[in-house]
Amino acid sequence: MSAIQKRTVSLPQEHAAFIDRLVKTGAYGSASEVVRAGLRALQERDAAVERWLRDEVAKTCDKIAADPDRSSWRMRFNSAFGRATLSASAAEQ
Repeated sequence: MSAIQKRTVSLPQEHAAFIDRLVKTGAYGSASEVVRAGLRALQERDAAVERWLRDEVAKTCDKIAADPDRSSWRMRFNSAFGRATLSASAAEQ
């Protein structure tokens, strides 16, 4: 682990109580451990979202952009999700 840097944070009562409860039950040894675990989970989630965007969304966008027949894409979309979905989306806008 790299050098520890101290930080002071302000938390809503519900978050402070949650941390206190986790320490009191022995799940974590200190409030700092709870916060570090939360930050690791956030880093993992952000990395997963980045992977999904890179590996799935970007590739799909590239495929759609490369398709010269946009109406073909719309037909596939309509058959996959139904015309009602498109109509409902258009009505909301």
